[in-house]
Amino acid sequence: MVNNFSQAEAVELCYEHVNGSCVKMPYSPGPRAILYAFLGLGAVLAVFGNLLVITAILHFKQLHTPTNFLIASLACADFLVGVTVMPFSTVRSVESCWYFGESYCKFHTCFDTSFCFASLLHVCCISIDRYIAVTDPLTYPTKFTVSVSGICIVLSWFFSVTYSFSVFYTGANEEGIEELVVALTCIGGCQAPLNQNWVLLCFFLFFIPTVAMVIIYGKIFLVAKHQARKIESTASQAPSSSESYKERVAKRERKAAKTLGIAMAAFLVSWLPYIIDAVIDAYLNFITPPYVYEILVWCVYYNSAMNPLIYAFFYPWFQKAIKLIVSGKVFRSDSSTINLFSEEADIDEQDYSRDFKINMELRSSAKLNT
Repeated sequence: MVNNFSQAEAVELCYEHVNGSCVKMPYSPGPRAILYAFLGLGAVLAVFGNLLVITAILHFKQLHTPTNFLIASLACADFLVGVTVMPFSTVRSVESCWYFGESYCKFHTCFDTSFCFASLLHVCCISIDRYIAVTDPLTYPTKFTVSVSGICIVLSWFFSVTYSFSVFYTGANEEGIEELVVALTCIGGCQAPLNQNWVLLCFFLFFIPTVAMVIIYGKIFLVAKHQARKIESTASQAPSSSESYKERVAKRERKAAKTLGIAMAAFLVSWLPYIIDAVIDAYLNFITPPYVYEILVWCVYYNSAMNPLIYAFFYPWFQKAIKLIVSGKVFRSDSSTINLFSEEADIDEQDYSRDFKINMELRSSAKLNT
């Protein structure tokens, strides 16, 4: 009897002296501090990393391209995840309680889904943009214009926000599982379980762009590899070709393959476990332990923190732009027209132009021969 009383007394609640309060599962001081530091770091990276990308693209005129506008919009989605979602999720994950009210719980869920799916759709649009740029470089500027980029941005945001608010804010996600929701609901919790119909739609919203990206990036890799071999072969036959030029071609091929590999690996590692668990959970009455769910959710959140590193900071001209921003040189009157491309980058651009011309000549000669 005494033992049972001591166990009941040891149970902590999110809201003491409130009937129906959620049970609190506190961490000891050491792990608690580590969790706050790790999760807080993700939020800081998502906010400031993406803010730097947005500022760089909007401020420097050299970066006003269709591709970079897509990257800026992607950074905006990830920035909003860092501002409106990650700080509150940090407290929820560490304290195992929701202290921000029922109303913001709904908005938090809607923001979470909207911005994460917007990030996903932007990444998919960027893969399409890169595919057109690699496979048809000469006509790419006329195919993927600023207007086309703007349409991709608008559609990505429209579908993401519409899906999120139509599902979670209206309560459609709870239709058919009301009894289960009541059993899982307590004061101090913020859960948004999806019924089987909506979780299938969620799965397809993830699955279709993912498969498209895998196919597109696979084709990009094959085309880039094929073009690099032709360019290297043509350059070796030319009297003026040099070994350093061959090395640059090989280096560029490896760099492209590495970038695509990192992008796809980060995306799949971040998203795939969460989506699979969400589908399984909906069909097995939400059996996933809370700590497992939190780990999977934070993998998705951290993708928003990694995107600036993968899609922006990887390139030297973005690194130079960030140095100018951090040093305060962007406040000069002529800073927006500063040349962000180094001499080496300019040479690389000339090499690309030369490569594309050689490639088109090869295509033309092949057609004439046939």
